Amino acid sequence: MAGGSRAQLNKPHKTRFASKATRNVHRTSLKDKKISKPDRNVNKGARAARLQRNKMVREQKRAAVLKEKRAGSGSTSPPRVVVLFGLSASANLDSLAEDFVHLLSNGKTGTDLTVSSSEYKLRTTVLRAPHGDLLACMEMAKVADLIAFVASAHSSPEVESSSYYIDSFGAQCLSVFRALGLPSTVVLIRGLPTELKKRNELKKICASTLASEFPEDCKFYPADTKDDLHKFMWLFKEQRLSPPHWRNQRPYLMAQKVDCIATDSDAEKCTLLLTGYLRARSLSVNQLVHISGAGDYQLCKVDFLQDPCPLNLRKEADIMDSYELHSVQVISSLVPDPMKQEPLLVENLPDPLAGEQTWPTEAEMAEADKIHMERKLKKRTLPRGTSEYQAAWIIDDSDVDNSDVDNSNSDVDADDDMVLDEGNKSIHGQDMLETFDDDDNKTFVSLNDRESDQESEVDSVMMEGEMTKEQIEEEIRRIKEAHAEDEEYPDEVDTPLDVPARKRFAKYRGLKSFRTSSWDPKESLPPEYARIFTFDNFTRTQKHVLAKALEKEDGDKDECIPASSYVRLHIKEVPFSVASKLCDRSKVSPVIACGLLQHESKISVLHFSIKKHETYSAPIKAKEELIFHVGFRQFVTRPIFSSDSINSDKSKMERFLHAGRFSIASIYAPISFPPLPLVVLKGGDVAAPAVAAVGSLRSIDPDRIILKKIILTGYPQRVSKKKASVRYMFHNPEDVRWFKPVEVWTKCGHRGRIKEPVGTHGAMKCLLNGVLQQSDTVCMNLFKRTYPKWPQHWFPIH
Repeated sequence: MAGGSRAQLNKPHKTRFASKATRNVHRTSLKDKKISKPDRNVNKGARAARLQRNKMVREQKRAAVLKEKRAGSGSTSPPRVVVLFGLSASANLDSLAEDFVHLLSNGKTGTDLTVSSSEYKLRTTVLRAPHGDLLACMEMAKVADLIAFVASAHSSPEVESSSYYIDSFGAQCLSVFRALGLPSTVVLIRGLPTELKKRNELKKICASTLASEFPEDCKFYPADTKDDLHKFMWLFKEQRLSPPHWRNQRPYLMAQKVDCIATDSDAEKCTLLLTGYLRARSLSVNQLVHISGAGDYQLCKVDFLQDPCPLNLRKEADIMDSYELHSVQVISSLVPDPMKQEPLLVENLPDPLAGEQTWPTEAEMAEADKIHMERKLKKRTLPRGTSEYQAAWIIDDSDVDNSDVDNSNSDVDADDDMVLDEGNKSIHGQDMLETFDDDDNKTFVSLNDRESDQESEVDSVMMEGEMTKEQIEEEIRRIKEAHAEDEEYPDEVDTPLDVPARKRFAKYRGLKSFRTSSWDPKESLPPEYARIFTFDNFTRTQKHVLAKALEKEDGDKDECIPASSYVRLHIKEVPFSVASKLCDRSKVSPVIACGLLQHESKISVLHFSIKKHETYSAPIKAKEELIFHVGFRQFVTRPIFSSDSINSDKSKMERFLHAGRFSIASIYAPISFPPLPLVVLKGGDVAAPAVAAVGSLRSIDPDRIILKKIILTGYPQRVSKKKASVRYMFHNPEDVRWFKPVEVWTKCGHRGRIKEPVGTHGAMKCLLNGVLQQSDTVCMNLFKRTYPKWPQHWFPIH
């Protein structure tokens, strides 16, 4: 062979020595073909079954779309809510609303903005969003089926910019509407010229300028003449509405009439009457309802009323006659079953013997403070060298006996005895722990310590609302300085000079690794955790609750009010002050009542994914009082902020909500099942509320561990390669020995440990894993778990 072992060897053909039967084995006989015929029939049947299944899925989707269309535009559907929102203050909404009502009512005039049109076969409620009133605009957007943004185009702008058509308030509200979830939207352009060429050019300029601010399917319509509105209404009549998903999970009612009836049993409470159309889902009379901004309540009765605005022309005359007589016809009523009605359970009742509270209660702390103040007023004569521990064992009778000693003897023994003033010893007691580690996260004014958690006098006066103008300016300046310092030197804290660090930071501990070190979520819980509720498996509970809500759609008609019904809700035990505020509020803003799912009245720990709003520049401090708008519900909260840790079971607390990134806000609030949007408002009765942040509901988990981190810093005094003498981290050797097990690190990337204290002023020897620079800084990380602040009241209208 010429090529040797590298020569190519081809595989010999097998048929050379094969028999005739072996050569034809791959061929199929007629008998085999008959046998394989049923296999093809099986495949054919599977294909037919697949086609049939796909056909059934298409028919189900088509039926669902048809059902939704009939429910939204049929004669039995509730009136469509159209909200007119002016993008700028120059947009005239009053004239546009009058034109709409005049067109739909065929020229009839009326004060009611809910009209039915036999021409368009449509019922519509037209609302005008007041420009400048943020709360009213938000409440209208929550119930809107269509938001018609009105743009004024009286003259062509020199520079094509959206700021010409949208002012600052319009841009702020538009961003809030996006956070809540935009329903179907259109843009109505007013003020176009009558000349056709200029009219079309200006409309194109306006549409191209504003197109980026709205969804892709948003249409632009002129709305100056009756013909323009007529064309829009015919298109709107056939339009399929797309409300946000969160709105369809719960039944809700936008009250067209708000009234209250006094009760004989309690003079301070009354029965609130809300009249309107029930939307989205069926409502059970045994279900709890939430009045937006006022709280959760029970129903005592539900009245089915005659529809005041029907599309049936034969009944229209009778309805108008009954309206003229100011009489409301009640068709039927439903009364809740006491055995099935959901209880209004808000807080858990803790068992003092169950071991739930691992911290002392407020009563125990108050009693301890009282005893301590009584002891502070006493002066005790003790032998020299008596320690505080030994002095605690000396009973009061001996003190009385010592006080009865002759003055001459006391003068002689003055060198041997000492007078112990317990008021001066209080700095070493447990009261210093309570004073400097209270979880309020306030500024330690005397030491300029950002980590002190006790409320200052200025803060307490500010909570009462009695601060002067100078005090308010000083408080704002102090918060801004703390915010700037937190961004420049995050977590760094100075050790106080007159308080031992082992007592000032007694609740803190060191962690070998923030990610992998263990932390028991049930350890040292505050008293508030005995008042909240938790889930063994939140995901499974949510599926069960939503499935139970779907069953109510086809449930017993004796206790369920079907959607699209015109009803009057009798809400019992509403405070009279709250009811009067709701009656006044209904004149400028819609009052919304929504049905609650199971467990949604109970308090737990809610976590929100939150981001600071781009228009809000003031600092937002942790545990500051804010108003959370979660779907239809409103809560007064005092949240804490933390980072979103993906690969760890612990999260780091943030003292301020920083702009440009998402954080997690944790609050005590009634349970709400996601998905739900969040809008955070900040402001009080004096100042108008401003949008501080937006976000969404993340989870409900009281066991989520949020750790507050502080960094103690020291500076090298003498350096010898890997050894260094560090000072100013502590101020006495006892503190050095106390924190000796905690690891230290430097800003240049070295790690090490404390070896021993040096001298009597808190200096210490440290061993590091590298050569330390003289300009480096030695640091120590300490952590403690933090919790949200329990609010003084839950709802804004109280």
